[in-house]
Amino acid sequence: MSDTKKILIKGGRVVDPANGFDEVADVLIVDHKIEAVGSVKDAGAEVIDANGCIVCPGLIDLHVHFREPGDEEEETIFSGSAAAVAGGFTSVVCMPNTKPAIDDETSVEYIHRMGRQARKTFIYCMGAITKDRKGEELAEMGLMVKAGAIGFTDDGAGVQNAAVMLRALKYAQMFDIVISQHCHDSSLGSNGVMNSGYNSTILGLPGMDPLAEEMMLWRDVQLVKKTNVRYHAQHLSTAGSVKIIREAKADGLPVSCEVTPHHLLFTDDAVMDYDTNFKVNPPLRTAADIEALKSAIKDGVVDCLATDHAPHLQSEKELEFLTAPCGIASLECALALYVRALVEPGVIGWSELIALMTYKPAGVIGVDKGTLTVGSRADVTIFDPDAEYVIDTEKFYSKSRNCPYDGWKVSAKIKTTIVAGEIRYSN
Repeated sequence: MSDTKKILIKGGRVVDPANGFDEVADVLIVDHKIEAVGSVKDAGAEVIDANGCIVCPGLIDLHVHFREPGDEEEETIFSGSAAAVAGGFTSVVCMPNTKPAIDDETSVEYIHRMGRQARKTFIYCMGAITKDRKGEELAEMGLMVKAGAIGFTDDGAGVQNAAVMLRALKYAQMFDIVISQHCHDSSLGSNGVMNSGYNSTILGLPGMDPLAEEMMLWRDVQLVKKTNVRYHAQHLSTAGSVKIIREAKADGLPVSCEVTPHHLLFTDDAVMDYDTNFKVNPPLRTAADIEALKSAIKDGVVDCLATDHAPHLQSEKELEFLTAPCGIASLECALALYVRALVEPGVIGWSELIALMTYKPAGVIGVDKGTLTVGSRADVTIFDPDAEYVIDTEKFYSKSRNCPYDGWKVSAKIKTTIVAGEIRYSN
């Protein structure tokens, strides 16, 4: 028993939405599990003073790009994992649009092995729906599930062929695993680099019509009606997409969706000076779209918040807008960004925000995480909701600095991140 590791988190506001718990309490961790929540005394434990802080289940991000294998100069699983725990994330899901794509069991095993070696956040990964993400032939989904893939997506590209998508859903049905989709019909502005509208016309840049997202989402909902397979829409960005998801959920279909911080904080006005840090896919939309997304979050239509952490080299982002890559690196400041977008304006409260970042994303991918239930794995995030700080990309653990939030003064500072009973980050 002398090797038993104990951590006692004292006097924090414990917010555990899955269990309806929100009060000042202590949390005792023994080895890698939650031992007790309430008024706890244990003289043999390492004590963390959480007075004035919120103590919650470890945050979960369903959508990150750690660029390994293939673009390790932008990010690695090690650097991405360090960025994750600095942001309070105890579990993340890596996307398969690497070089080569994660489209077989060996690739899945590689991601998991590198995640274990990094020993920071817990790494999950999704496999590609189709071989090399070309949208033509299904990848070896069964073998990837056996290797530990928790879902499938061709993220970065929507599956254009409806017959291929239908086969993917039917195949996923055998494993009760989620299919995620980057909804974009490439026949509607495949060369677009920003939202199609007034601003794109003024700037002389090709636009991505909102219909490109909405048409593929609508098509997929019809396929879900036929198969009743779990389906997750990635990074919703338009009011029309919100309407489709609302109706699908009202019909009782097994659909879920996510929203990113940048689609809540910026409109396409941010692109007006050609700053490529605002070039993302799907693109920044309009104020009306932001209001629709916020209303969907408030109403419980949105299932989770995801960063779509997409690191890139400065030299790439310094290219002209037409050729620069899409993406924002935001994993380390994500919580503060959600607070700015949703909590400070009163759209939702702390419990609702934490639910969208813990047990709800865990439910989307079907893993037993996101709670502080006694006996559960001790993944815990501690943050000071009132502590203000300035986002400084030069201090990022991430290898990349393509972050338009640099210099922002924000609140909600991560203090400690505990993964499986071990302190993996402490500020």
